[in-house]
Amino acid sequence: MDKKKASADIITHALPLVPFEGWTQVTLWKAALAAGYKKTDTVRVFSGGAIDAVDAYSQMIDAQMLAVLSHYHMDNMKIRERITTAIRLRLEIQTPHREAVRKVVAMHSLPFYAHRGLRALYETVDNIWYAIGDTSTDFNFYSKRLSLAGVYSSTLLFWLNDNSAGQEATWQFLDRRIEEVMVIEKAKYKLKSWLSKKKIFG
Repeated sequence: MDKKKASADIITHALPLVPFEGWTQVTLWKAALAAGYKKTDTVRVFSGGAIDAVDAYSQMIDAQMLAVLSHYHMDNMKIRERITTAIRLRLEIQTPHREAVRKVVAMHSLPFYAHRGLRALYETVDNIWYAIGDTSTDFNFYSKRLSLAGVYSSTLLFWLNDNSAGQEATWQFLDRRIEEVMVIEKAKYKLKSWLSKKKIFG
């Protein structure tokens, strides 16, 4: 059995069930049977249970986002446009299953799964930065990911409750969040440049 294919098949069939039944082992069993697998195959594919399926779902969405982003000419876009495009794409891909995503957020908010949620968030923002051409290796590597994690997670929560036409309110919220980060980054750069001229930094 191709575990990667089985994982994608089972998750695809689970998504319509999750809004009503949650990310549970029973949901995975039903999805496996609907996808043409056995119940026992879910243990082979998701050895850690439903939380493994949630992690696989996040990775699957990341992969879809990266596939679409690969067709964009990032070199012709400003950094904020690249970030906006990536985040918007990831959310738009999930639009048909917004209630299932809500269940993902709820599961990751549980104390014993919080670390899995943080890891999934890190993987997503790391994928976005690499996809849009980030090559930093110093402290900026971590600060960029921390800033983007804040932007993405806050936008995701706003999007989950946005009933505006075409989620236009979400995209406006995203623009404001990115603008706030850009202002902070510019201020940091100016401060560092000023301190450097004062020879405080070597």
